[in-house]
Amino acid sequence: MTADTYIASGNEVELFEQAFREHIPVMLTGPTGCGKTRFVEHMGVLLRQPVVTISCHDDLTSSDLVGRFMVTGGDVVWTDGPLTRAVKAGAICYLDEVVEARHDSLAILHSLTDHRRALYLDRADEVVQAPDSFMLVCSYNPAYRSSLKELKPSFRQRFATIPMKYLAPDQEAEVIVAESGVEPATAQRLVHCANAIRHADEVFHFEPPSTRVLVTAAKLIAAGASEMSAAEACILAPLSTDGAINDGLREVAAATLLSRNG
Repeated sequence: MTADTYIASGNEVELFEQAFREHIPVMLTGPTGCGKTRFVEHMGVLLRQPVVTISCHDDLTSSDLVGRFMVTGGDVVWTDGPLTRAVKAGAICYLDEVVEARHDSLAILHSLTDHRRALYLDRADEVVQAPDSFMLVCSYNPAYRSSLKELKPSFRQRFATIPMKYLAPDQEAEVIVAESGVEPATAQRLVHCANAIRHADEVFHFEPPSTRVLVTAAKLIAAGASEMSAAEACILAPLSTDGAINDGLREVAAATLLSRNG
């Protein structure tokens, strides 16, 4: 399965297209691994626009985004950053997990998310006007962010927000089959196991297993691993280091996998 065979979980495709036509920046929200990045890649294919992806982190500075002066061959020259390159190219610029970025770094985005649609490069003494095809897209997981990392309401309100969620069980199993080659019954058991753990997450408060880890587990199964071994390695082990929680999750996984195998 590739970006151009994306399976929609709601009306996100239509909303994204409408936002693109009206030059409205988009904020994607939803649990980790529910398909936000795949969705943006799919929309790039659908709209025939290049996608520039920026993975946000604590140390990301505004210079990392827009560019800086660098010494090249003995000369000091300005080098565009990925955001500047995306604006100039009229691309879809995707800031993944934007909540991880520093607040002072995000301020550079303000002029791109209002009527100005321009990027101000103060150090280079340049203003880059965004062409019609440029679109700014950000994403984050609102349910599992640190209490110390919060997007300001004034920043969130600059975007049209498209909430995303995990696919329906049959659709999620279809994705797993397409990407790993396992039997549909195996994919359905993995999805059933994941959904049981996702419900347990409401009690234990850990990051729920994503579609991505289910695909990884399915690939191990396709390579010869048992379903339980693959589930332990790919689904359970990454969730928690707490032994008691792991024991409880193992019981949930065994009950769902074995009951459906029987």
